[in-house]
Amino acid sequence: MRIISGERKGMALKAVNGMTTRPTTDKVKESLFNIIGPYFSGGTVLDLFAGSGGLGLEALSRGMEHGIFIEKDSRAFQNLKENISKCRYENCTEVYRNDALRAIKLLIKNKVQADLIFLDPPYKKQQYYNMVEDIVANQMIYEDGTIVCEHDREVDLPAVFLDFHKVREEEYGSTIISIYRFVEEEGDYIG
Repeated sequence: MRIISGERKGMALKAVNGMTTRPTTDKVKESLFNIIGPYFSGGTVLDLFAGSGGLGLEALSRGMEHGIFIEKDSRAFQNLKENISKCRYENCTEVYRNDALRAIKLLIKNKVQADLIFLDPPYKKQQYYNMVEDIVANQMIYEDGTIVCEHDREVDLPAVFLDFHKVREEEYGSTIISIYRFVEEEGDYIG
């Protein structure tokens, strides 16, 4: 696992061994960022279920200026902190060891907003995708922002979360990436 592009291109990241986390492969990550970026001119990325931080760190390397990382697992959290330090992003990140549901409530209470949100919960925890509606309803995502959900083929996510519509869906083996953006006109999204 490594940073694919940007200012930290090629930097190796430490991943957690075992079955508690499932890092996004470099191939999927590169394809995903080619769709949603590939580069950014500032903004905030929120990486829920961050694991080792591969997605959020990639976004920072590609130009996001601030990152918020949420991870519950203690081993993954330790690797996440080490990866942030290795990338020298300590001054532009916030890292919380917390359950994502609890973290979302705190972020809403503190009126945190992001330009890019990654939601990649454990594949068997489908209920976590319901957080997207809370994120949109509470304006945690800017109107011109992007929500990226990574999920198993067996998980069928809705075409719409309030005003955020699924604008693209990509399949990589058993992994599906669903991308949501604010859409005013009904004809501008996939159904």
